[in-house]
Amino acid sequence: MTYRLSTYIPHYRALLTLGIPIVIGQLGVIILGFADTLMIGHHSTPELAAASFVNNMFNLCIIFSTGFSYGLTPVVGSLYGNRQPGEAGLALRCSLVANVLVAVLQMLVMGILYLYVERLGQPEELIPLIKPYYLMLLASLPFVMLFNGFKQFTDGITDTRTAMWLLLGGNALNILGNYILINGKLGLPELGLLGAGLSTLFARIAMVIAFAFIVWRAKRFARYRVGLLRHRWSWSMFRRLNALGWPVGLQMGMETASFSLSIIMVGWLGTIALASHQIMLTISQFTFMMFYGMGAAIAVRVSNFKGQGDITNVRRSAYAGFHLILAMAAVLLTILFAVRYNIGSWFTDSEEVAQMVPLLFIPFLIYQFGDGLQICFANALRGMADVKPMMVIAFIAYFVISLPVGYLCGFTLGWGLTGVWMAFPFGLTSAGVMLWARFRSRTKPDRNDNY
Repeated sequence: MTYRLSTYIPHYRALLTLGIPIVIGQLGVIILGFADTLMIGHHSTPELAAASFVNNMFNLCIIFSTGFSYGLTPVVGSLYGNRQPGEAGLALRCSLVANVLVAVLQMLVMGILYLYVERLGQPEELIPLIKPYYLMLLASLPFVMLFNGFKQFTDGITDTRTAMWLLLGGNALNILGNYILINGKLGLPELGLLGAGLSTLFARIAMVIAFAFIVWRAKRFARYRVGLLRHRWSWSMFRRLNALGWPVGLQMGMETASFSLSIIMVGWLGTIALASHQIMLTISQFTFMMFYGMGAAIAVRVSNFKGQGDITNVRRSAYAGFHLILAMAAVLLTILFAVRYNIGSWFTDSEEVAQMVPLLFIPFLIYQFGDGLQICFANALRGMADVKPMMVIAFIAYFVISLPVGYLCGFTLGWGLTGVWMAFPFGLTSAGVMLWARFRSRTKPDRNDNY
């Protein structure tokens, strides 16, 4: 098996056509994360630390819900590849119902956790800041799930631009709301971190309303609305989406849990460590979101070819996507490494926090290859609807390997916050290797095939 550029050029073009709008939409999410952290960090360091704790707890829900909604992509992608728009519309309806039910379940779990937030070992001075912000993000969960359902549907039919524009518009609205509510502009009271939560809730509601209006009214969705509005309810479709969504959600949830549960350990190290951790997580989301934008394009392409029974192009699409992710990593990491000593001061006026941030770049740089590897092949397997083994892989990588290594390095060896971050290269790289091996075993090439 040999590499031939001519084999990959059509896949590079198709992935970039699909992936660039998704990446741009993800870039909007990244800018929002930067803006949130900048505005909150310069408002006060305790609020930045409180935001770090709450955002990391809710990131587990957000990533799980995103993963659950991904169960729609291979279904819609296959139906789109086989020209069945009515069935694709029915799949969207089933997905929206399933997503709302999952959101209700998440709200119950996070509501119970809210009652015990004082017992999680966080600094006492942060609790009055944590609790109201927590409630705002809790109320926004159903709207996150509804937006995800619409987005995975449009991505699956290769319309990645609609979600891109809605993400950019919604995030711009969120940033404007942050500026007004955090700082008390236009005659409104200065709400600080609570203002950031209110702005997030309002923006998420607006994005769902706009997405629903477009799908209900735009001519390009007319053939899908037949299935969405008129087809009889399908329990088989509902069960199929759940069978695909739960494994992906749990796989992505366990990955995020290795970060979210680490925040509890970071809280044991104090307010400065929490604030530094939040800044570095914002930076890490920059690369993660960009990689995942391309990963979503890989899943769409793989699902289209899988629906046509074309395993050769399933394989080529995945490897072409990995090449593009590596190229993105080389560019992004070069830029970030060059400015590593300045990043902390962008987000906070605290000298202690600004000095701690560059120390986390070593584990951050180490784990980027593994992160790109696991994103690529997790999405390829998702596109193939081969999702159940991903749960086992995630459990081993993130619970058996990552979390114990974080405790060992951070506390047993006494490396502090840098030690907690050393867990991530071990967890992400082991996950990437296992996912690649699974994909390779399911798409064995012919001896003479060029992949």
